[in-house]
Amino acid sequence: MIFKKKEEKEVKKPSIKSFDLIIKPLITEKATSLSVNSQVVFNVPINSNKNNIKLAVESLFGVTVKKINLIVSKGKTKKFKGKKGKRKDTKKAIISLEKGQKIDITTGV
Repeated sequence: MIFKKKEEKEVKKPSIKSFDLIIKPLITEKATSLSVNSQVVFNVPINSNKNNIKLAVESLFGVTVKKINLIVSKGKTKKFKGKKGKRKDTKKAIISLEKGQKIDITTGV
């Protein structure tokens, strides 16, 4: 008889790149109200795209991502001590999760 080896499910460990793609979670009144709809908001780098963000969130938190919306906010020009300056551009990712799944931001990764 020939015995077949059981195929083990490979668990992907989060790579260093996954940690670089999610800068920090956004904790505001509006962002916390989205958690009722299984949505989470993260700050992400300007050069990141939806596919990379999806892979990073799924590998770090072990959830399935349904949809991602990106918001790019251009930095304002302001005066700092009488000199003109510009704030940084920011990019936010609103991540919709499958029903029944959620990410607890307060525990950390």
